[in-house]
Amino acid sequence: MIELGLPELTAQQIETLCETAENAARKHVQTIVGSKLIDRLDITVEAHGTKPIDLSVEITLILTTDAKDVDANAIVKEAVAQAHLVSETFLRKLV
Repeated sequence: MIELGLPELTAQQIETLCETAENAARKHVQTIVGSKLIDRLDITVEAHGTKPIDLSVEITLILTTDAKDVDANAIVKEAVAQAHLVSETFLRKLV
C-alpha cells in the first residue's frame, strides 16, 4: 500500500478512477491476447472508502481453445498490475 497524501475523493473522481483502471486492464489483455482469442473477459474494479481509498481489481479471463499455449493466469496478473499502476498515476495527478 502506498500513501499518496490525497484529499478525500469525490464520487466523480472515484468513478473516473475505476473506469481508468478497468480500461487499462482491458487494453492490456486485448493487446497481449487479441480479441479473437478471448471467449470471455469480465473486469470488476471497486473502490472502497474515500480517504484512504482501497482499489480492488478482479478479472475473469476465459480464452478460446485456439489459445492453448497462452497462460491466462499470467495475463490476468499483469493486467491487474497494469490497472493498479494506471490508478496510481491517476491519483498522483490529483495531489
